[in-house]
Order: sequence, then structure tokens, then C-alpha cells
Amino acid sequence: MSAPFKLCLLIDDNYIDNFVTTRILDTANFAEKIEVYQSPASAIEALRDGKVKPDVIFLDIRMPLMSGFEFLQEYDKLNIDKNNIKMYMLSSSLDPTDIRKSSDNKYITQFIHKPLTFQVLEDICT
Repeated sequence: MSAPFKLCLLIDDNYIDNFVTTRILDTANFAEKIEVYQSPASAIEALRDGKVKPDVIFLDIRMPLMSGFEFLQEYDKLNIDKNNIKMYMLSSSLDPTDIRKSSDNKYITQFIHKPLTFQVLEDICT
């Protein structure tokens, strides 16, 4: 069975979280390709330059130098087609402000608590 998405972009500074999330995405055959960026600024640059054209983005909130919310501000400035990109805030944050800010952001499809699960991926695909 083919993967429902071509390219999944994972933006998270935590190596262990990236390893676990990537394994779950691979096992679920979620995307044909998964690219991991530990730096939100590098992800913005890759998107701006057209090096990556994801169908789905999983974005962490708490990262050094640039938070997930700061990433979203920079993402908003990009001159790329954003209509076919689903973005999910994937975070361990329990802060109601983070959840509300995510829900209020026009680019965020859903706030998902870490760790990512097969059930969540199944819900995304249906």
C-alpha cells in the first residue's frame, strides 16, 4: 500500500523525539519520505529555497533560537503555496496558552501531544 503523503517535514530540536517520531511515521507508512530539521531556521530556508515541498509538517513549540510560534511568523512571510500543506503542532507542552495559540493559528490544523501515536496518524489520514 502506498503512503498517503509524499513528504513529511519534522521540525524538532530533540534528537530522541525525532528518532521516536520518525520510527512511528516509518512504521505507519505515513509518507514516502520524511525529512527532519532540528533547526526551525534551516527548515524555513529549505522551504524558501524550494528544497522541500512537504504535504505535512509536524512542528515542535519549545526550541532554542526559534520557537514553533516564531517559525510560524517566518512561515507566514514565505512566498510559497501553503494551501496543500497540513501543519500539526506536535508538542509535550500542557500550557493552555500554547494550545490556544496553536488552535488560533491559521496554519495549524491540530495540536497533538507527544508522543505521536498510530491512532493520531490514522485520524489524520481519514
